[in-house]
Amino acid sequence: MTVLDPDVDAQTPTGAKRLPRQRDHALRVEPMMALEWSHAIEPAGGAGICTAPAQSRRAWIHRADEQQVLALYRAVGGTAPAPWWLRALDRGKLPSRAAGFAVEDEVTALLAARPGWVFVPWATEGEVGYWEFVPSESGVYGPAEPTTVQFTDRHAGWVDLLPAHRGPGPRHPIEFTTAGLREQIDDLENIA
Repeated sequence: MTVLDPDVDAQTPTGAKRLPRQRDHALRVEPMMALEWSHAIEPAGGAGICTAPAQSRRAWIHRADEQQVLALYRAVGGTAPAPWWLRALDRGKLPSRAAGFAVEDEVTALLAARPGWVFVPWATEGEVGYWEFVPSESGVYGPAEPTTVQFTDRHAGWVDLLPAHRGPGPRHPIEFTTAGLREQIDDLENIA
């Protein structure tokens, strides 16, 4: 891309008006791509409280043509904030955005119907929210980080369970599938 010198009134040493000249460097567009991406992941409309992942699907990345979404994500780079399903789709691990939505909806159907599970819509930028099992927050030994179910692109089961955790150190996720979560949900709630 050619960029002209912005000082069109510059003069030569002899006093003659100088013609605009080309700069020696190319235009950098990374900040604009990052800005465009931040708009792409921003939900449309009011902030509102979401009680399920489907209610938070209001951003451009949820509605635009899937190939356009992928192209913009790839142009921004692999470190851009994005939902788990888009990272999986980009790597060819998920067949479509709709398949990612189906995983979220299946987990929602299971957990929303059970007492004690609450959807937390605020996660890291661009990411889908997560589910917490509220009864696991308190116990004999005081407050804890509750049992949490979150979506992930780390494995093909797409679901991680983080057990209730007290004390120092990080929690370690346990890999699940939606079917595995459905089969073991009673036991998981009893452990919490």
